[in-house]
Amino acid sequence: MTRLSGKVALITGGGTGIGQAIALAMAKEGSAVVVVGRRPEKLEQTRNQVEHLGGKCLTIRGDATIAADAARAVKSAEDAFGNVNVLVNNAGAWSASTVETIAEEDWDRLMTMNLKGPFLMSRAVLPSMRRAGGGSIVNIGSVLGIAAIRDRAAYCTSKGGVLMLTKAMALDHAKDQVRVNCICPSIVESDMTASLFADTLSAQKIRESRLQTIPLGRFGKPLDVAALAVFLASDESSWMTGTAIPLDGGVTAY
Repeated sequence: MTRLSGKVALITGGGTGIGQAIALAMAKEGSAVVVVGRRPEKLEQTRNQVEHLGGKCLTIRGDATIAADAARAVKSAEDAFGNVNVLVNNAGAWSASTVETIAEEDWDRLMTMNLKGPFLMSRAVLPSMRRAGGGSIVNIGSVLGIAAIRDRAAYCTSKGGVLMLTKAMALDHAKDQVRVNCICPSIVESDMTASLFADTLSAQKIRESRLQTIPLGRFGKPLDVAALAVFLASDESSWMTGTAIPLDGGVTAY
């Protein structure tokens, strides 16, 4: 018996990076997976990999920040596999800026992607989880939602909001046996962070300086996040809710 046998997991931003790694890890553990994203070619790559593992995968082109798309994703998942047991709010965006350097429209875009998306997807999935007798919502936050650094004002604000949304939903929906937890990674090597460390001398210097802040001496990998997401989706974490878990190589131990 695999750890997620019989479960249905809906994952936003499931076409690349962390989202794709989570989809594959959950499929390996027996879950049917539904991946939502805006780039159909990337979603198909995930579906092909899941099916190569012998798993079941439904792809849905949609935008998690649009209420109608969120509702359609949940309805499609129910039509294909039954009630949704797991939601992973992974889709997000990144910004390096202060409150003075970020444009107002970019601030709004970041809050929409990182905070409104999880709100809309969670709201859409809750009735399905109630019908299933409970479920697990896993939000992908950031260590910058716990502790700030310079030049990340908007990003820190958005991810801090995700952390508090996690705690508030955990309290509101515990009576429904819906657990809500937040994974807070430090730098994970993925498509989103590739631009941060471009193949230039200055970028490599930034990379080395960032590595020096991580006690374990390496950046995270998508599989690191995926392994924790599987645990939070499984019954092994049945007494965990409202948590914000640093996954950071020791950064927040300072």
